[in-house]
Amino acid sequence: MLVALCSFKGSPGVTTSALAIAACSPTHAQPVVVECDPAGGDIFARFRLQPIPGLVSLAAAARRGVGPGVLAQHTQRLPGGLPVVVGPAGAEQARAALGEITHHQAAVLRAAADQDGMVVLADCGRVDPDSPALPIVRAADALVLLVHARDDELAHVATRLDTAARWTPKPCLVLVGNGYPTSEVARVLGVGVMGRIPHDPKGAAILSGTAHAGRGLQRTPLGRAATRIWTPLSAPPTVAPVGSQPSTKPVPPPRSGLPVGSVTRTSVNRTQP
Repeated sequence: MLVALCSFKGSPGVTTSALAIAACSPTHAQPVVVECDPAGGDIFARFRLQPIPGLVSLAAAARRGVGPGVLAQHTQRLPGGLPVVVGPAGAEQARAALGEITHHQAAVLRAAADQDGMVVLADCGRVDPDSPALPIVRAADALVLLVHARDDELAHVATRLDTAARWTPKPCLVLVGNGYPTSEVARVLGVGVMGRIPHDPKGAAILSGTAHAGRGLQRTPLGRAATRIWTPLSAPPTVAPVGSQPSTKPVPPPRSGLPVGSVTRTSVNRTQP
């Protein structure tokens, strides 16, 4: 299974979420996180890994062949054992590597993802129609779109839901942090919200390399939320995918005290609190 994770705007923590979902996978899954962010990767610096092997060496190998075992040869292990393909820090190198990896509908990632039990989670960063990571999104079995549940980011998502629905057969929305209630976002945007990643500094510290993981991640709010995402992620596409029959009613004021706003699929009318 190939899962692309991305955002449309802001920095909702795509890399941290990808690591959390992978680290909290069920025992039958074999996850690997691949940093495909065109802006450059963070994982090797967070965990003081080496830049090679990683995305750059994978890109070079992809020119010679795309067999199912190629991806595994370019992974490194995080302290808890999770395999990752680290992206280079520089955007220029990252974009050049993605140019090779995305050939033939991201065949080198697909070859690994099509193996029984294998789950390739591609961290695509912020995606727009010109992103060099977009071919990976199009080749994925599922797209996890992460967004803060607040006016500015929801406004961008609302205008691009139909586009996301054309990119992949299974687009899924995951809210991040405080803001509008999950049920209200789902109702107004007409989407099935897969889950919500909470604001959890302790869990995030484990995934940023600043705290020892041990068995602690699964006990954190972040870890529990990531675990819950696996069930809908592995299920077949639902009858109410992203981009279907939205309501035009405004979202009511969030409980967190954010400014009152009106977010629909066609407009965002901001008012004073």
